Amino acid sequence: MSAPASPEGDYGGVTAFEGVESLARDHDGFIVDQWGVLHDGTKPYPGAIECLEGLHARGKRLVVLSNTGRREAEGIRAMAAMGFDPRIFVRFVAAGEDAREGIERQATPFHANLGRRYYAFTRDDNVNVMEGLGKERVGDPTEADFLAVLGIDSPPLTVADYEPLLAAGAARKLPMLCANPDLIRPSPHGVLDAPGALAQRYQELGGGEVFYHGKPYPAIYQSCVAALRGVPRERMVCVGDSIEHDILGASRAGLKSAFVAGGIHLDELGGAWGKLPSPAAWRRFVQQVETRPDYLLPAFLW
Repeated sequence: MSAPASPEGDYGGVTAFEGVESLARDHDGFIVDQWGVLHDGTKPYPGAIECLEGLHARGKRLVVLSNTGRREAEGIRAMAAMGFDPRIFVRFVAAGEDAREGIERQATPFHANLGRRYYAFTRDDNVNVMEGLGKERVGDPTEADFLAVLGIDSPPLTVADYEPLLAAGAARKLPMLCANPDLIRPSPHGVLDAPGALAQRYQELGGGEVFYHGKPYPAIYQSCVAALRGVPRERMVCVGDSIEHDILGASRAGLKSAFVAGGIHLDELGGAWGKLPSPAAWRRFVQQVETRPDYLLPAFLW
């Protein structure tokens, strides 16, 4: 049995739904975040797979948009390993792939002037994004022409553990390519530092220019809209759990957005996973944020 479409209470001008079924009535193209919405990095959230399959069965077109610093094919394999069927996605649009394409095409003067040697910040020592681009990886920022933030090994490391490396790059004003702007990420270990936090700290240290690929920067949404060909923009909606990335990014791209309360902001909202926050808690929350979503969901549940 479906849940009520519109819960009672004043959500500050944001339409609150108990489930995605209500959202699907007026939308045919879904641009969906993965971490914090579909899974916690190791396993799907309850009901997420069934929700995606429900949308697909009703003819909806689905794009996964992720700030992962890895390549598109890696993202697809990782989701498949967690039980998601990649055949129901039109595309997996990854910030890492976007960064690679920027270097390959020399998309901007920043990309064209990066130089040959790079020092990489990684997770699990993965530098697949940079392979085959004619760049040389070096083991010390003092030997590099630029820095590439592809990941962060959290846990066990935090941003503070990378301070000497960041400071070495900042001292030389090296440009930094950031292939994942996320500042934090949810995980079974709690909320952890994400790669974008390294870039943020680098800027605080007075480093060189930082170029960000991914949400909330509008360029990456062009790939999503192109993948949803045939769907009018007004019938598209971006679903995510980060105000700073998913909701702001959708707004900058001129797309509607649905905020998932059960992600990285769950503690701030004072709620329980799978339940909508109280109207009062939500109104307090949105008074403090830069951009408001069009819709509010408890989680990615049907």
